[in-house]
Amino acid sequence: MRTATAIIKDAKGPFLDEVVLDYDHRHRRRIVLTGEKGHVFLLDLGEVPDLRDGDGIVLAGGEVVLVRAAPESLMEVHAHDAVHLARIAWHVGNRHLAAEIGDHSIRIRVDHVIAHMVEGLGGHVHKIEAPFNPEGGAYGGAAPAHAHPHGHGHHHDHSHDHG
Repeated sequence: MRTATAIIKDAKGPFLDEVVLDYDHRHRRRIVLTGEKGHVFLLDLGEVPDLRDGDGIVLAGGEVVLVRAAPESLMEVHAHDAVHLARIAWHVGNRHLAAEIGDHSIRIRVDHVIAHMVEGLGGHVHKIEAPFNPEGGAYGGAAPAHAHPHGHGHHHDHSHDHG
């Protein structure tokens, strides 16, 4: 099986093949992938990548496989104005959810509990199918791939003002 050990940001062709990957599969360090034309290879990186639509995976021998972001079920959140959207974004971030921030919206994965929260805050939720490209972490790297409940069975260094 062929191996890939390097990534090219904003790759230019020609391309041997392309892989269409959802957000989770674009953030895997080691995984067997199959391209749209049937090329099978092992992605074997030293660190978890932040693969984006248009990046290239370099195979041993120098050939490049194009990365395409697959459409996913998302919620697009809208608000009355920028301050209202920022307030909703704060609540989404306080739950450690991966979020894609746009000019006038926030995209997050479909979650009926979060949709109810957003609507309770006066926001509007629309379900869409689109590639998901959430913000990277504050200290570099990919955004968290999943949320955790806020019952706090763990410790982290930030306060939660619930008053």
